Amino acid sequence: MHNSLEKQKYPGSAFLKFLIYFCASLTFLVLIFLIAYILINGIPHINLDLFALKYTSDNASVIPALINTVVMTLLSLLLAVPIGIFSAIFLVEYAKRGNKLVEIVRMTTETLQGIPSIIYGLFGMLFFVNRLGWGFSIISGAFTLAIMILPLIMRTTEEALKSVPDLYREGSFGLGAGKLRTVFKIVLPAAMPGILAGIILAIGRIVGETAALIYTSGTVAKAAEGLFRPGRTLAIHMYLLASEGLYMDQAYATAVVLLVLVVGINALSAYIAKKITQA
Repeated sequence: MHNSLEKQKYPGSAFLKFLIYFCASLTFLVLIFLIAYILINGIPHINLDLFALKYTSDNASVIPALINTVVMTLLSLLLAVPIGIFSAIFLVEYAKRGNKLVEIVRMTTETLQGIPSIIYGLFGMLFFVNRLGWGFSIISGAFTLAIMILPLIMRTTEEALKSVPDLYREGSFGLGAGKLRTVFKIVLPAAMPGILAGIILAIGRIVGETAALIYTSGTVAKAAEGLFRPGRTLAIHMYLLASEGLYMDQAYATAVVLLVLVVGINALSAYIAKKITQA
């Protein structure tokens, strides 16, 4: 009865409801199609040669690229996460509301988020590779990616901190806790799920990045022997295999490995966020 009256009062509500369900279903179906297409084309070509310790033109091993990807991800997060989180804490908890500096910083971070990754790659090549003399190396790529994901981590952390009710802060102050203790003992734990969501997005961007890393970390098909040595990541490895046209089967298999890696990282991050929330 209530639904019929609502439809009579708002004739467009049924269409909007249908549109919402249609868009949600379409998004879900596109995701399922992409995953199924990758798995169907990639799983049959996964074999032991693909996981050899050294890359050769015969096996097109993903292990060196996988090692480089893990090192690149950890190093980039180590550089970007502390700076991003502490910057967001300053903007939300310490800076005065309406401060012009805060508005400039927010506008800058939003602008940096929209810059294409190829621009970051060119900057990294000109500054880290050439000006600082680091050459094509893991550390050049990591610093470039850290700059790239820093705005994302800052904005997601800032929104997560804003979502924490002011009652938490007032209750902590009322019990005699100082500003620093309130931030790190009350506000940060409450905002941790949102912060981890931003870190997950940053990891996805790191793992899937190619344009910026081609100009900074290089395309050498072996595990980097040090931070100042070149090496390709999984995304670059897959791109080069596909672009050569001779290793399409291995490229699809690499896509499966990359997909499993991203899903595994997301699942681990979600598990950590759940544990932190329960604690």
